[in-house]
Amino acid sequence: MLFGKSRILILAVVICFISPVIRADLWSVGYYPGWEQSSMPASNIDFAALTHIIHFSLVPNADGSLNSSANGVTTANSLDIVSRAHAAGIKVLICVGGADSESGFQGATSNANLALFISSLTNFVATRGYDGVDVDWEPLPLSDFQQYTNLLNGLYSALSAFPQHKLLTVAAGAYPPYGDSATAEYAMYAQLQGKLDQINIMTYDLSGPYDGWVTWFNSPIYNGNYHFPSSGGLVPSIDASVSNFINNGVAAAKLGIGIAFYGYVWTGGSGTSTGGVTQPRQSWTTAPTVNTYSYTTIMNSYYQSNLYHWDDSAQAAYISITNANPAQDMFISYDDQRTCQSKISYARNRGLGGVMIWELAQDHQSGTSDVLLETIKQAFTTPRFSGITINTNDVTLNFSSLPLALYRISWTGDVASGIWNTLTNNVVGNTNPVLTITDSGVLTNQMERFYRVQTPP
Repeated sequence: MLFGKSRILILAVVICFISPVIRADLWSVGYYPGWEQSSMPASNIDFAALTHIIHFSLVPNADGSLNSSANGVTTANSLDIVSRAHAAGIKVLICVGGADSESGFQGATSNANLALFISSLTNFVATRGYDGVDVDWEPLPLSDFQQYTNLLNGLYSALSAFPQHKLLTVAAGAYPPYGDSATAEYAMYAQLQGKLDQINIMTYDLSGPYDGWVTWFNSPIYNGNYHFPSSGGLVPSIDASVSNFINNGVAAAKLGIGIAFYGYVWTGGSGTSTGGVTQPRQSWTTAPTVNTYSYTTIMNSYYQSNLYHWDDSAQAAYISITNANPAQDMFISYDDQRTCQSKISYARNRGLGGVMIWELAQDHQSGTSDVLLETIKQAFTTPRFSGITINTNDVTLNFSSLPLALYRISWTGDVASGIWNTLTNNVVGNTNPVLTITDSGVLTNQMERFYRVQTPP
């Protein structure tokens, strides 16, 4: 598999030998719901695009027991995904929780039930062959922090007792629940990070038709320094959330950012300058409706090339639809192929641990390739040399690039020396898939020269 937080390629001119050297520490985690296994069997998953699968999801019962049937985590489904993933060298974790799981967790992690709950989880892991547990406590207000901490500490100890290392990961909110302390969530994860293998931030669902809001993206990388007209506060973004975690003491390498295989469809509304909502950053007097649809549905039902737009300041894709009836106007925010590429670059540039996908089946359609997952796989193998030209004493290098990516090109006459000289630094990838760098007048007295392309610089 080709994954790397720092992807390095070495090229020797003259003998034209290409050797990729990759640090395999940028993870690619895909959530895989049990209820999706009939429409997307495990045999259809491209495991080469992933480092981990999170099987979703056990429901915590208030008495400390587990409900495995509610989300389709049957014995047969567990066996199918675990056996196929392991055959491909991929680890599989079982998730516990999900949306609106708070009350179940509260009961299960009470003093009376915590021990039973932890043993129920570890027994499930052992019986069905999982490689660890992912905790998805939603919502997670400040009032639950102590029980949440007790669960993670206890679960870490129990998983550490296995002969082979078992993983413990969490799905973390990008921002604290409304009304909670602005920093308490991040400080809590800073204290717990030593027990956690991954903290995957749910950097999606970052907008909605709320009072005082505007149309905004589901999962934008940046806020573009745009402030809510009603409050003056900055709109949410992945970068701001990541900065909150890091600035409060969480190591960047512990963090993963979310890639959404679905989007938000905003429809109608009134009081905008155009009638209904069709663009980001629009206010309204009557709120639009907002529904979520899979990437596949958005592409099949709404996408047309002339309706597609890219927002540079937010690094986000959207579709703008204007109808004769303003009540049918639409603003559609979703992650597309360019978004996936930009998020891989962003994770590398900030030294993060990886990316997390919700969820694999929303990009899947029988009989066709999984476009977003394939894009992610290709992004992990970029940069790649695509050509070299030697003209007299000049060397011209061509290599594939990604949006937002930063590259350093270095050279040496002796790889064994370990001494590399910078030819150029902070070369920025863009929508042009191939970057060209020329090293002029270098081969007069040197018959061999090695080049290295590295990201991030």
